[in-house]
This record gives sequence, C-alpha cells and structure tokens, in this order.
Amino acid sequence: MRQTTLSAGQTAAEWTPDQLPAEFRLARSRIMYVESKAGGLEGPARIGRVYFSKTGKTLYYRGMKFRSLKGSGFKANYFELESGDHYWISGPRKDRDNRLYGGNRGVEVDADIREEYESNLRGT
Repeated sequence: MRQTTLSAGQTAAEWTPDQLPAEFRLARSRIMYVESKAGGLEGPARIGRVYFSKTGKTLYYRGMKFRSLKGSGFKANYFELESGDHYWISGPRKDRDNRLYGGNRGVEVDADIREEYESNLRGT
C-alpha cells in the first residue's frame, strides 16, 4: 500500500491494482460518490471504486473501512471504522449534482475509473 493525499491535508492508504486484497472482486465493487462529513455539511469528496465485503456490511475505499450508520446519521450514512468520522456514500448522479446542496465543486474523480465513470454518464 502507499499513502496518498485526499484533500485538506487528509491522507489515506491507497491500494494499487496489483496489491488489491484477494477478497476484493470487481463483481463486488461499484463506482460511488464518497464525501467526508467530518468537518461539516460539505467536505472533501471523491468519486471512485468502492469495494463491498462478502456480506455487504463493510465498504472499502482507499484503505478505509466503512459501516452503515443505519439511519442514525445527520446528513451522513456511513462511518469510518478507524476514526469514527461520518461520510456520505452513494451512487454518483448522472447530472453531477452529487453534493448535498447541489453542484460538484471540488469533487475529484479517481484516475483509475475516470474513463468508466465518463462512459456511464454518457450512457454508453
């Protein structure tokens, strides 16, 4: 694993494709919108490939593990297991208005899924 900088100085380990744990399968992954709510209603946000555990209870993204808040979060639906920080994780919107109050200001798309993401937006 290698360390990468997300934004606002936040870092997380990132798996390179050849280092993905064996339990991760593309069949159990999806391109999703991931936004940190640790600093308030709008935080650092990315669109990238999120992997699901075999049971679907744990999500994995850029070296972080997430579990559902099961409806108890305020403007958040998952929490990161290590830090306890809250996140909003959902499928990306075709109109690109992923943020809570619309727009996509500052939303970064991971390089490894950019082409697939753009193709999904075009519907091809």
